[in-house]
Amino acid sequence: MPVRLDRAVALVTGASSGIGAAVTRRFAAAGAQVLAAGRDETRLAKLAADTGALPLVADLARPGAGQELAERALAETGRIDVVVNNAGLGWAGDFAQMPPADIDELLALNLRAPIELTRAVLPGLRRHGGHLVYVGSIAGRLGVAGEAVYAAGKAGLDIFAASLRAELAGQDIGVSVVVPGVVDTPFFARRGRPYHRARPRPVPADRVAAALTAAVVQGRCDVYVPGWLRLPVAVRGALPGIYRSMDGRFGGRS
Repeated sequence: MPVRLDRAVALVTGASSGIGAAVTRRFAAAGAQVLAAGRDETRLAKLAADTGALPLVADLARPGAGQELAERALAETGRIDVVVNNAGLGWAGDFAQMPPADIDELLALNLRAPIELTRAVLPGLRRHGGHLVYVGSIAGRLGVAGEAVYAAGKAGLDIFAASLRAELAGQDIGVSVVVPGVVDTPFFARRGRPYHRARPRPVPADRVAAALTAAVVQGRCDVYVPGWLRLPVAVRGALPGIYRSMDGRFGGRS
C-alpha cells in the first residue's frame, strides 16, 4: 500500500544515528510527523531540533520494550501510520567466542523487538491502514562468516516480514523489507571490528533512507541497496553450487 508521508505519523527506531537518523530527516522533510526512537538521548535531541521530530528514548533490547514504545508513541500522537523497524546491533568474531549475553542482546534487538513492536501497532494499522518497514541486511539473505548470530537475526526478521505480508494480503497494510549491503554508519565500530574490505564500498546512509522512503511511498516489497545485491541472492537460490564457489566474495568476512 502506498502511503502519503505528508499525512502520516511515522515511528522510526534506531533513529539516534545512521540509517534511522537519515530516514527521520527524509520523512520530516516530506511532511510526516516523526517519532524518533533510539538509545542516545543527546543525539535524539539534536535530531529533534533539526527536524521537528518527537524524540523517544528507548532501549529495545529490554523485554517488553517494543510494546512499551508503541504505547508511548500512541499516547503522544493517537495513531501510527508507518513503522520503520531499523534499530539493530552487530557483533563480529568467531561464534564459539561470542559471550552468551551478547547473543541474547543481538537476538532481542534485531528480532524480538521488531516482532513485539509490530504486534503492538497492528490493531491500529488494521483499522486505518499503513505501512510496516523492516531494515534487514544482505547478511540475512546470504550469511556472513564471523557474524553468524547477526545474520540469523536478520534472516529471521526477513522471514517474519514475508510471512506477515502474506497474512495481511488484501488489507490496507504494506510490508517492505529493505536489504542494505555495507553502509557507512557507526555500525561497524560498534560491532567490535571495523569494515576492512576494499569492495564492496560502503554506501551513504542517506542512500538507504532514500530507497526506504521510496518503498513506503510506492508500496514496494523488497528493496536492495545497492540494487546489484539481487544478483548474489538470485545465484544462491538458483545455483547454490556456483554461489558456494563465490562465497569468499559475497559471504566472506566483512
